[in-house]
Amino acid sequence: MKTFEHYFLAANRWALILLLASMSVIIFINVGMRYLTSNSLEWAEEVSRHMMIWLTFLGAGPVLRYGGHIAVENLQDALPPKGAIAVRAVVAALLFAFFGFMVWYGWLYMERTMFQLTAVTQIPFAYIYSAMLIGGVLLIVHWLLIVRGYVLRREFASDAHFDATASASL
Repeated sequence: MKTFEHYFLAANRWALILLLASMSVIIFINVGMRYLTSNSLEWAEEVSRHMMIWLTFLGAGPVLRYGGHIAVENLQDALPPKGAIAVRAVVAALLFAFFGFMVWYGWLYMERTMFQLTAVTQIPFAYIYSAMLIGGVLLIVHWLLIVRGYVLRREFASDAHFDATASASL
């Protein structure tokens, strides 16, 4: 399972790196062309916007693994350990439900927009909305890989990274 998790996380990270790098290059070239030649790539803004949407949904899973999303933890901090575990179990169930909702509605959006085309590149909007479906599936997988540690001990991957960094510097 650790091997799967390693390759899964690496593939997700590389997808994010390639998307961000491509988007940056497209925007840089477009700005450079606008100032140097008074012309620009007519598709650059649309494509970079769609890449940003994909970055958001593909990046939500790794951010979840590191506890990077906004959380209100005052209630579980005020409770005894068993009560805190119960609250985190409810939160975990609600997150699974939300991720399932994302997958379901991502599918519905894809179905409804398959024949609507983007303004400049003329690709179906379903390809853009598929980011919601795929991102939701990835969130479910990421959450399944870390949910036990979160519910029982409130652990995130950043805790392990921080502990390793702190012990290495001592």
